[in-house]
Amino acid sequence: MKKVGILVGREETFPESIIKSINEKGASKVTAEMITVGGIRLDEPKRWDVIIDRISHEVPYYRAMLKRMALEGTYIINNPFWWSADDKFFNFALAAKIGVAIPKTVLLPQQEYIKDITSESLRNLEFPIDWEGIIDHVGFPAFLKPHDGGGWKNVSKIHSLEELWTEYNQSGKLCMTLQEGIEYDQFVRCYCVGKEKVLIMPYDPSKPYLSGMQYVNVENYLTPELHKRVEQDVITICKALGYDLNTVEFAIKDGIPYAIDFMNPAPDAELASVGETNHRWIVDNMTDFILRKLEEGFDTPEYRWSAMLNPPEKQAKVKAPVAKPAAKKASTKKAGK
Repeated sequence: MKKVGILVGREETFPESIIKSINEKGASKVTAEMITVGGIRLDEPKRWDVIIDRISHEVPYYRAMLKRMALEGTYIINNPFWWSADDKFFNFALAAKIGVAIPKTVLLPQQEYIKDITSESLRNLEFPIDWEGIIDHVGFPAFLKPHDGGGWKNVSKIHSLEELWTEYNQSGKLCMTLQEGIEYDQFVRCYCVGKEKVLIMPYDPSKPYLSGMQYVNVENYLTPELHKRVEQDVITICKALGYDLNTVEFAIKDGIPYAIDFMNPAPDAELASVGETNHRWIVDNMTDFILRKLEEGFDTPEYRWSAMLNPPEKQAKVKAPVAKPAAKKASTKKAGK
């Protein structure tokens, strides 16, 4: 019996729905459950074949626990090692290099530092910052947002240099980015499952976050050509990042989809927030993906220690017998003269 564990935070409907769906479709071969963990030993045995992670970005203990589970061969959705190393600014730079349209973006030094960082610690840092040069490059309006964050937390829309300084001076120890604000004609948020299945959802970011008002139903919202490009960009991004579950947001201006947010390895899937249709889609497609991969086998992440823990089979000490040469015939002819 294969086991799937769900690691969750405050959400309710998605964990309940995915557990029910896997248990119903698992045909007694796969079972899903909420995981329970406490003190994790160095020799902790494998307890789940797959774990869907929805909260470790907020709870360091969970992240460390998942890394330990991965060492036993548990497949984690999403990979805790890459998620730990990932950040949004790197993602923007990577996506731009692989052909995805990205707004102009600048990484900014922190406004504050931890206690033991002094001016001597920052001798490599340009001071003062060339604010005018940054603004000339990015322009207004712009968005000041953390280089590694989510949920629209600590995000400010900026219209002037004075506004930028005010918001930046309140950012504390957060490392921020300043990104060109795309005055969009259309906006979409896209689910992606298994780096192959994509659901494009018309989305209104001006509505309150998690209000249930952001997802709007509009038929034929994108032209076929634009729909195809958005879908391909989503798959390209998720393949590059290695995420099996993600959302990608696009601000579309003059027919160009600008990817503005796509580090969402635990995307919102609550029924009250995303609506029945979108909730059902993500539950069904995640279920199908997990069941299919449990049967076919997951693509094993390439960890540097894997070859050391699982060396190739040693060559047999006794070599296979070598076939003897055929016996010469009695009537073998001598070389002619």
